[in-house]
Amino acid sequence: MIGYAFMGRAHSQAWRSVDAFFDLPLEPAMVALAGRSAEATAQAAEKLGWAHAETDWKRLLDRDDVQIIDICTPGDSHAEIAIAALQAGKHVICEKPLANTVAEAEAMAAAARAAATEGVRAMVAFNYRRVPAVALARRWVAEGRLGEIRHVRAQYLQDWIVDPEFPLVWRLQKDKAGSGALGDIGAHIIDTAEYVTGERLTGVSALTETFVKERPLASGSAGLSAGGGAGRGTVTVDDAALFIGRLSGGGLASFEATRFATGRKNALRIEVNGSLGSLAFDFEAMNELWFHDHTLDGAEAGFRRVLATEASHPYVGAWWPPGHGLGYEHSFTHEVKDFIEAIAAGTAPEPSFDDGLRVQRVLAAVERSAADGSRFITVEGS
Repeated sequence: MIGYAFMGRAHSQAWRSVDAFFDLPLEPAMVALAGRSAEATAQAAEKLGWAHAETDWKRLLDRDDVQIIDICTPGDSHAEIAIAALQAGKHVICEKPLANTVAEAEAMAAAARAAATEGVRAMVAFNYRRVPAVALARRWVAEGRLGEIRHVRAQYLQDWIVDPEFPLVWRLQKDKAGSGALGDIGAHIIDTAEYVTGERLTGVSALTETFVKERPLASGSAGLSAGGGAGRGTVTVDDAALFIGRLSGGGLASFEATRFATGRKNALRIEVNGSLGSLAFDFEAMNELWFHDHTLDGAEAGFRRVLATEASHPYVGAWWPPGHGLGYEHSFTHEVKDFIEAIAAGTAPEPSFDDGLRVQRVLAAVERSAADGSRFITVEGS
């Protein structure tokens, strides 16, 4: 694994726990962790359960005891690492968004397609697909229980940078993050909406805004926390993005991604309205899926709460008795489980690098629209 901060900790938890709960065709071994600082990387490796520490990620590609590279770094390094790893014959799982630009994502997807001909697999880590309630929503849509999809409303609401004195961490710098709330959390709701509906966004019209233009320079950061240092710097990404879109099936969609929704901590929400019914999900109540069956008589119809903790629900049977809810970390364990199974079976894991490229093209269309007076932009390749 390369990187050991917020996502590195989450992924490490997944690698530690996956074999204890799921019967896997291959047994993962946590061989080596790579980071820039020898001392900090060694400490992280010991704490997170990695056997060795490296300060140069390229050394991992030369190790015969490493077959998988897990990329948990900022987006500006994804393309270089992933392409090199795939060309070295290593399977790759890469954090989202896939890259900082469409060109980088295209190169990564091409490398993944070439590697696949040699049996080497690649997957982008959109972990919210692996929340049981979200996977259950996808199952019910695929079964036709919602009928024709008419509307999608998707939001990802956070408030961790509302304070104007919160430091200028890497997620607020375009050269490292690619974009702000749009790429960081907007990518998740784009992928979630397309996954649940089985449809694609074909065009968008957008607005973006940066509410706090300048922040204290960061003296250090870990996850979503940081300390302020001397001086100030310019915020070069968006704080919020709003956009509407059209789905490939003809339905309409609206999206909101912001890190300025005071009181909202991690509210990834999606509602899908179809001709036969509706679904609604909010990650802040992640074990619940709300379902409305519009074929029932109006006297008894209405949204009902489904607690997605039954053994028959996706992934849940490996964990606890019904009603004993899962948490954020389980979504990462589920994606690692699916990735290992795909490698063992010689099948293409999902979401693929091509799926990540498609999301990147939507992000680029949103940015183009917002920069051009909210003009409707057709998503490339849609």
